[in-house]
Amino acid sequence: MDDLGESSDTCSVCKEDGETTPGTVWCTICDDVFCDGCLKLHKKMPLSRDHEVIDLRIHSNEKPKAQRFMCRIHKDEKIKLFCKDCRMAICTVCCSIKHRKCDDVETIDTITPLVKERLITETRNQEKKIDTYTDNISSTNSKIEKLSTNAQEMKDQVQKVRMVAVDVLLRKEKKLLDRIDKLTETRVQELKAHRKSHEIDLQMHQQRYEFIDKAVTSHCVADMYDIYETVAVASRDEDTREDKRPIPSTIVFTHDTDKLRRYVEEVQLGEVKVVGGLCDRTSSPVLLQTIDILTFYDTLVDVAVLVVDGIKVMVVIDSFNSRLHACYTSNNFIQKCLDLPTHPIQVAKVGGARVAVTLPGTQQIAFINFDPEPTLLSTVKTNRKYYGLACLNSLQLVAGGNDSRASVDVLDMKGNVLKSINTGVIKNPSYIHVTRNNNLIFSDAAVKSLVSATCDGEVVFTYTPTGDKALKCPRGVTTTSTGDILLVDGYRVIQLTESGQFVRDVLTQHGRLESPRGICLDDGGLLYVTNDNHVKVFVFVKD
Repeated sequence: MDDLGESSDTCSVCKEDGETTPGTVWCTICDDVFCDGCLKLHKKMPLSRDHEVIDLRIHSNEKPKAQRFMCRIHKDEKIKLFCKDCRMAICTVCCSIKHRKCDDVETIDTITPLVKERLITETRNQEKKIDTYTDNISSTNSKIEKLSTNAQEMKDQVQKVRMVAVDVLLRKEKKLLDRIDKLTETRVQELKAHRKSHEIDLQMHQQRYEFIDKAVTSHCVADMYDIYETVAVASRDEDTREDKRPIPSTIVFTHDTDKLRRYVEEVQLGEVKVVGGLCDRTSSPVLLQTIDILTFYDTLVDVAVLVVDGIKVMVVIDSFNSRLHACYTSNNFIQKCLDLPTHPIQVAKVGGARVAVTLPGTQQIAFINFDPEPTLLSTVKTNRKYYGLACLNSLQLVAGGNDSRASVDVLDMKGNVLKSINTGVIKNPSYIHVTRNNNLIFSDAAVKSLVSATCDGEVVFTYTPTGDKALKCPRGVTTTSTGDILLVDGYRVIQLTESGQFVRDVLTQHGRLESPRGICLDDGGLLYVTNDNHVKVFVFVKD
């Protein structure tokens, strides 16, 4: 701020006429001081009527430091023009030399209000962005704090689960130790009784020995014959009497360390996942990637995603070509194929780097391992043609056959039927899914329904809507981390609540779905849908 002294507080226009009229305002554009009279003339001029002026009487005869807008190239020339073509403020010299061919040049006085308005608008935009980013940062900080708290809660839960597992082992240990003590005590008592019996026999034989020895050493012939007759009789009795007393058995502890290790390795304390995407039901799918599969027919019927040694593997079932495709998404995208004995239908993750696949044509279930390339480990024979398949736990599968029974079978890993579960109106489920609560979900295009049931066969809900929401061709089904259901139906993917209430259409034919069948979500919340001869991958973003 510069104080206006006697030489600078006079009107600039009056000063040119030799007058010293006190100035009352200062023009920020002209950088001149005007009296009230000259200000009226200043405002009447078309080029200066919109200039911003400052009342020096309000600002205590102080005005901001004059900012003379001078050309950067021609230091002595004031900026008087603006070239719209080049978007540059220029002086008259610049205009005559470098901007002669430009078509749109305005005076700086004309363009300044527009520039100022534009900058004011931009400041408002920036304020909105600042508010948005501030809110995002605040939200992120809250999420970081929540993650830290959640991490500790999850660690506490893991420790509690571990304590449960350890408690089971300790109880088994105590049971074995108690059995060892009990059996040992019983055997000790038996052995003591056995010892007592032999001690009595020993005493009897010692007495007989002494009696015989005395007769022999006495040299009395009569005594010797008397004892001889007694000994002969006793010897005959001992020869005819058999000692039938059982010899007490010993105690052994048998164990299979390798078997125990396998069982322990199968124990799952829990699973840690990164969830996102559909959790808040306000996110929309955005196509992230389209993965072309090496096939010429629309027969990609199912898809699953697993992680093998830190590498994400997408497993795709190609029914027509009797083939399994493995797509690896590490540094370089790679596809591997595994030919199967017959047409596969559904794939189920069975833990670790293994999947199971139904082969209804040969009444088999195939087990495939990824190391990381797919390898056919084994096939098991089944009594029915199974199409739908899901993994119930590390030791059991759920499979749906093609017959008149409205049920699915629970199998062990050798294909033996353990029990059957009611499926309600669905007889031939082509797709089966196990929820986070161990409930089962079945879809069937023939009856156009979706059924959820417990492992005991109690129907949780049957989804058979009518009207506009009626199912057309229900196929692949999966669930989100919060339990919501995603169902492929015709040319769309719909979202239901865990209890079977309609939420929304997640994907439609307008979302570039043409013939979807299989569907799955990975641990990162990415959605995979088979579509013609490729797989579409979607990421969910906030609306």
